[in-house]
Amino acid sequence: MLCGWSQRDETVHFGHNLGMKVLITGAAGFIGSFLASRLLERGDTVVGIDNLNDYYDVNLKQARLERLATREKFRFEKLDIADHGGMAALFRRERFDVVVNIQSNIVGFCNILEGCRHSKVGHLVYASSSSVYGANTKLPFSEHDNIDHPISLYAATKKANELMAHSYAHLYGLPCTGLRFFTVYGPWGRPDMALFKFTKNILEGKPIPVFNNGNMVRDFTYVDDIVEGVIRVIDRPAQPDSDWDGSAPDPARSRAPYRIYNIGNNQPVQLMRYIEVLEKCLGKKAQVEMLPMQPGDVPATMADVSALENDIGYRPKTTVEEGVPRFVEWYRSYYKV
Repeated sequence: MLCGWSQRDETVHFGHNLGMKVLITGAAGFIGSFLASRLLERGDTVVGIDNLNDYYDVNLKQARLERLATREKFRFEKLDIADHGGMAALFRRERFDVVVNIQSNIVGFCNILEGCRHSKVGHLVYASSSSVYGANTKLPFSEHDNIDHPISLYAATKKANELMAHSYAHLYGLPCTGLRFFTVYGPWGRPDMALFKFTKNILEGKPIPVFNNGNMVRDFTYVDDIVEGVIRVIDRPAQPDSDWDGSAPDPARSRAPYRIYNIGNNQPVQLMRYIEVLEKCLGKKAQVEMLPMQPGDVPATMADVSALENDIGYRPKTTVEEGVPRFVEWYRSYYKV
């Protein structure tokens, strides 16, 4: 018992063909709500949880949930993954085939791991981040590279999640797959993300902050591509790798049922090009405020997605020229601009 949680063991049968029961944490969030919608479309039952905190506009979170509320096989419960008793009760009450963790919290992730272990969940899929590559400068970033030098606390917590998941995969045979997302954007996105802030400021005639004097490159990845990758991974639980060698350990796989994948567009874009595309969509030039690099940020990201493509036959493909207009169309409609 790693996280101080005692609970009876009961087996859950894993079977996608019959329609799975999936728990999504952060279901009112950007990626979580899109994922829930796609799973419901294909006939799965989804239980969504979220603490609906006010880190950003709660009305936006509620609006995302309202889009899901009419769906027959969706149920929402307001719950914080860090709530030890609440999470234990949820896993006692429900029997999930798959758990997808989108929220980031060390204590909460431990509660999820314990719930998955005790109720014999068939597959835990969890969101990691490209930020784990930290001080690495070799591009593209590969899951097979060492990531021992995070440069932000957020990155350190994501790496901690990966390590915790491996421990549970090793000790209890819990299949765990971690997905390192690269700069996700799209409709219904988060107000704290660059595209949202840029759009708002440009339309309001306010300057946009551009860090590192614009010398930034990002592997911008459209939300539909992320969700397609997540769903394909859900249907392919991590398997032990009998060829894994402890004398030359590969961080992306293990003798335990554990895998790590990058999900990125593999088409890095200069930040200033991203802004150009946005300006064209808005029909308005940005007032740019050039600023130095922020602490904990990196100048460039690029995902090596060969493992994702080889194992699940998929790679993201939406260009910013396709994706940014879809965001702008949603923004104008939602905010009636």
